[in-house]
Amino acid sequence: MEYHSLLPYNTFGIEAEAADFREFASVEELERLIEGGTFLARPYFCIGGGSNLLFTRKRYDWTFLHSTIKTMEVTYENRNWVEVRVGGGMVWDDFVRHCVDNHWYGAENLSLIPGEVGAAAVQNIGAYGAEVCDLIDSVETMDVMGRKRIYKAVECAYAYRDSIFKRPNMKSVFILYVNFRLNKHPFFRLDYGNVRQALSQYDEVTLAHVRQVIVDIRRSKLPDPARLGNAGSFFKNPVILRSQYKELCTSFPDMPCYEVDADHVKVPAGWLIEQAGWKGKALVRAAVHDRQALVLVNRGGAEGADIVALARAVQKTVVDRFGIEIEPEVNFI
Repeated sequence: MEYHSLLPYNTFGIEAEAADFREFASVEELERLIEGGTFLARPYFCIGGGSNLLFTRKRYDWTFLHSTIKTMEVTYENRNWVEVRVGGGMVWDDFVRHCVDNHWYGAENLSLIPGEVGAAAVQNIGAYGAEVCDLIDSVETMDVMGRKRIYKAVECAYAYRDSIFKRPNMKSVFILYVNFRLNKHPFFRLDYGNVRQALSQYDEVTLAHVRQVIVDIRRSKLPDPARLGNAGSFFKNPVILRSQYKELCTSFPDMPCYEVDADHVKVPAGWLIEQAGWKGKALVRAAVHDRQALVLVNRGGAEGADIVALARAVQKTVVDRFGIEIEPEVNFI
């Protein structure tokens, strides 16, 4: 049997192989794959750009499917907003750039996040005070039986880095298109991190300037996967009870937090990991990045097991020191 390399489909740079690999550039191509039934003979998995997953095996006797549907069309427009239908295989940042170039507001804070549009809708990507669910109107899907369904945003059960599409029972559902609604009037989110401060170098706030600031900040903090394998933020920021946070502040008075609701706050996982002593530390061929403790990196030649071992060690140290469990944002495959 000839196996197919999955190296181009994961930003961690992990060497892995699949028994079968299929791509579809249209709904009709996927329908023909389903009608042929060949990929149903073994376990199957639909993959995007691999920017938020970790291969934990060297070889998979599975079929991997990948969408290359990259069409983008305006389906409705009025004075206030525009609705855009985007193929699940479109590179996410290409879509963001298109929005900025066309003066459509809402996606700019999500600039330079790696991956594809379909995976963005699954993961509910977010950064600098914005989440993709704020922009999604609906998601068009097809299941393994060839049945099509459109999920309105409210049906997608979006939450912090979560959606209905991450549920085990949704494994048989493929995302075809994502429909976005974007503002045509100026609307910015500038009060997260140092975005507003970085914008002070410009005479005015524009979409292009906000995008450039976000890109510059991300490049200064996050390693380029082409040079150092990684999947961006590896852990979710934990949400804890406000009472627990106040108790921790007696021992860690400089512990930062973000408001969630009257009873809960969100604590930056990167701060917890750094305070636990892991920033810049390595375990075999995997390491915690020396500029952003939220990022785990492949130092070269790492296997999935190396990354998992490092993640487990970091989690244990954080629990021991703070009594807080941090969960991976990255999907283990």
